[in-house]
Amino acid sequence: MNSKTIYQESELFKRYKNNPVLTPSMWKYRINSVFNAGATLYDGKVLLLVRIEDMKGFSHLCKAESRDGYTNWKIDDTPTLQPKPEEFPEEIYGIEDPRIIRLEDEGRYAIVYTSFSESGPLVSLATTEDFRGFRRYGVIMPPDDKDASLFPRKFNGRYVLIHRPSPTSYLLGAHIWISYSPDLKHWGDSAILLPARRGSWWDAYKVGLGPQPIETPEGWLIIYHGVKTTAAGSLYRLGLALLDLDDPSRIIKRCDEWVFGPNEYYERVGDVPDVTFPCGVVLKGDELIMYYGAADTTMAIATASLKDILEFLRKN
Repeated sequence: MNSKTIYQESELFKRYKNNPVLTPSMWKYRINSVFNAGATLYDGKVLLLVRIEDMKGFSHLCKAESRDGYTNWKIDDTPTLQPKPEEFPEEIYGIEDPRIIRLEDEGRYAIVYTSFSESGPLVSLATTEDFRGFRRYGVIMPPDDKDASLFPRKFNGRYVLIHRPSPTSYLLGAHIWISYSPDLKHWGDSAILLPARRGSWWDAYKVGLGPQPIETPEGWLIIYHGVKTTAAGSLYRLGLALLDLDDPSRIIKRCDEWVFGPNEYYERVGDVPDVTFPCGVVLKGDELIMYYGAADTTMAIATASLKDILEFLRKN
């Protein structure tokens, strides 16, 4: 076992041997940290929109591209998507944690991200065709709300959003919700999709979406994070669920065990210790490549076989 490895965990996800893959020193302008990137395939490359925290503590998004998804990252010289509080006042303290999906039959990509407003985090939306120009839709879910993504297609003529409102009281639980819209502006029919458990579970009291929903032959794969509060602070780990392909409000499977969590030194030590937080995945054949923020400081990669994930869900 690696001397930096603290414990043995599931081998379902395997860390890339050259982690971390993106660090602040790789940027041409001065930044504090690089983490929580949305991911998609675009123009034959893996494209990440990475959350960058500047030296003021505010976040923006910056594009990084790679042919193989692992090496030779081409990073924009300047911020790709910056807060525009003069037009969108909800972005006054920055924009964070994007999830990217390609809207089927529309020829554009949707980026759902967190805006940090004076009243707390909320869900905002932008679309793009080329990741150079962006159309902002503004707020689509009021505070406190975050960890959101659209599905890549409509269901019964409506867009569907996964998101995570947070109640004032921690004891009420922060659950994953689902909401519907005919036009990406007006949202309703909201309901709890995946509740946080209680007691000593690894995902007790607080859960949230990780990467965007992933379509598989057996259902929509959801990788979500659960937060366990310990005497030393919060511990972020990942679990799996499977939603019905035709009705994503219906859970087919949910694993009891977590499958990935902070283990290596770069995940344990950083601005926010003990965090593995993915916002994006890409699927290349059977290989699922997961891009995750490590300790809110750097970007790392873990991979898994989609076939193995589905088999794990069937057995657990």
